[in-house]
Amino acid sequence: MPAASFPATRAGLLLLYLFFCGLMLRIIAQYIPAGTDTAFLGIKQQVIDVPGYLPAFYIHVFTALLALPAGLTQFSKTILRRAPRIHRLNGRVYVLAILLLGGPSGLYIGIFANGGPSSQVAFCLLAVLWIFFTARAWRHAVAGRIRQHKADMYRSFALTLSAITLRAWKYVIIAGFHPRPMDAYRIVAWLGWTLNLAVAEYLILKKQRI
Repeated sequence: MPAASFPATRAGLLLLYLFFCGLMLRIIAQYIPAGTDTAFLGIKQQVIDVPGYLPAFYIHVFTALLALPAGLTQFSKTILRRAPRIHRLNGRVYVLAILLLGGPSGLYIGIFANGGPSSQVAFCLLAVLWIFFTARAWRHAVAGRIRQHKADMYRSFALTLSAITLRAWKYVIIAGFHPRPMDAYRIVAWLGWTLNLAVAEYLILKKQRI
């Protein structure tokens, strides 16, 4: 690929990312004001009275407002070079949003995921790996292990992006294959983040070979 095409490719990917972030904002906006039967909660009536489920659900939903934009800025070479303080500040926001809010709440609500054990294991494993890679990326940064820090940030942000890719795959699978809704949900519970992680590992290996 010619070198001149890389800026266009990056711009296209950024626009695609912003488009899906816009869709995420529309989804999140459905939960303002908060309710007990709003949007997705309409099919979770059997668990909304479980102690802590409703607060955990809303914490997880709104964490996307912090994790998605803060995470993206961590990969900007321009910000890192010209404004390292912003890089560090956004990094702290990203790490704290996941370790204190998004990760634990995602693990808790994952226990009650629709689709039975398959989906429950998928979402709980996603939460555990999200916490693990984010915490390890932070430890590497503090210790000055920059290469390892970057690798784990790739992994962490790949899992953060599951908020977007899960929904994107759901639309593709339903439009292309017309499965039963719960079957589609079980598929995207895994596909929404495992493929992201595989792409992250490919990019990490590719950079290590350069």
